Amino acid sequence: MSVLAILIISVFCVNIVCILTMIFVERKKPHTIVSWFIVLNFLPIIGFLIYGIVGSGLSYKTKKMLKKKRLYAKSYEDFVKEQKQLFTSRNISKEELKYLDLMLFNLNNSNSSYLKNNSVRVFLNGEDKILALKKDLLRAKHSINILYYIFADDEVGREVMDILIQKAKEGVKVKLLFDSVGCLKTPRKFFKQLVAAGGEIAEFFPLLFGFRLFNFKANYRNHKKIVVIDGRIGYTGGINIRDDHMGRSRRLSPWRDTHIRIVGNAVHDLQIAFFNDWRYCKNISSSMNNLISEGYFPRLGDFGDVGCQIITSGPDLPNQPIKESLLKMILSAKDKIYIQTPYFIPDESMLSALKIAKMSGVDIKIMIPSKPDKKFVYAATLSFIKDLIPTGIEFYRYDGFLHAKSIIIDDKVVSIGSCNFDNRSFALNFEISAFLFNAEFVDQNLNYFLVDLSHCAKVENSFFKRKFIFNKFSQVFVRLFAPLL
Repeated sequence: MSVLAILIISVFCVNIVCILTMIFVERKKPHTIVSWFIVLNFLPIIGFLIYGIVGSGLSYKTKKMLKKKRLYAKSYEDFVKEQKQLFTSRNISKEELKYLDLMLFNLNNSNSSYLKNNSVRVFLNGEDKILALKKDLLRAKHSINILYYIFADDEVGREVMDILIQKAKEGVKVKLLFDSVGCLKTPRKFFKQLVAAGGEIAEFFPLLFGFRLFNFKANYRNHKKIVVIDGRIGYTGGINIRDDHMGRSRRLSPWRDTHIRIVGNAVHDLQIAFFNDWRYCKNISSSMNNLISEGYFPRLGDFGDVGCQIITSGPDLPNQPIKESLLKMILSAKDKIYIQTPYFIPDESMLSALKIAKMSGVDIKIMIPSKPDKKFVYAATLSFIKDLIPTGIEFYRYDGFLHAKSIIIDDKVVSIGSCNFDNRSFALNFEISAFLFNAEFVDQNLNYFLVDLSHCAKVENSFFKRKFIFNKFSQVFVRLFAPLL
């Protein structure tokens, strides 16, 4: 038998083993298996290497450890049970009755408690957000817990790091958690200077033996953005710590994003989300009672009238809580659905939900960027848009780069967080979203959306007719890999 024949048979056997592993061990969904089947067969050997690095699922050991490190408090579980009983009995205000079904769904589906009395400020760009964040960091007295997918060693990154170092030297407890892939270009010595000042750092799914090209969990990124200051002020949304997120990149300018600052009871759930990941990365088992005694969960008063549910999701969970909550939102809409997302790659369930809502008379407007940061993903986005335009769903291209991740339905609720409208965010990444309930707050965000519309061009069928044959081919080809994007 020739060397070539042996090689072909070996590649075939390896591919079969990979496919069987996906089916019986990792239990991937059929459309994901089909996409990987194409990669493995059209890119022999290379496809296997790609799958080994970014495609294989989380190990049983990793999932078990992530579950083990989640904070547990009986008082919180009891509070959730009480809320379920309260909502089921409908013993709530008329305002809350409007979104009772979504609140109850989130309680039952992800144990996400409904927390009232929050004040929420919205930031529409990085410069405003970073200015407010630096002021809050400088006022910190007890603790700073900070988690970012990207924390760059550039101008804005050094500004924030200098403040963290300063506060650590002052005796403030500073904990910084960063994602290994998101911070691939950031030198590790940049973070270690915080340790020298008395702070702590942790890396989510770190590189194998320190080699940057070897990370067998690279496909599973901690895409969250969380800051909790003194247990009283919280930040989350889409804006990372990097210059281009401040709109300082000419190629992707203007950069439109959405981030929020929360003061109120919901900050406790942001704190829990942070410590769940921190405890896993540091392999520590400090209990909820320990953290309360250490001052990380202070008593909070009445700061506003916005209700909030914080939901996290990730590949370690048996379901997809954020995606399922968004599905519930879409199917609950009676009047309007407004979506802003940098990437629009829905799966079949999302496609069906949007079509059902549109056929039910709901006004659906979806906004994407006109300047893509990832052309491969943008081609897939355009292919889905082309298919949905005939349904009457309206698509708009923002004049710049749109990185906001927000969904508004009717006058009921707005979701703002780190989660994009694609399979990567729904199924592969560790994400966080805040579901915010208040008519005035929702109206405020509706106005932001309408202002953004004035900076958009509507996508018509003629847009696709102008495309070169190569663009049309690439959109169809890339769509084959949509479940992996």
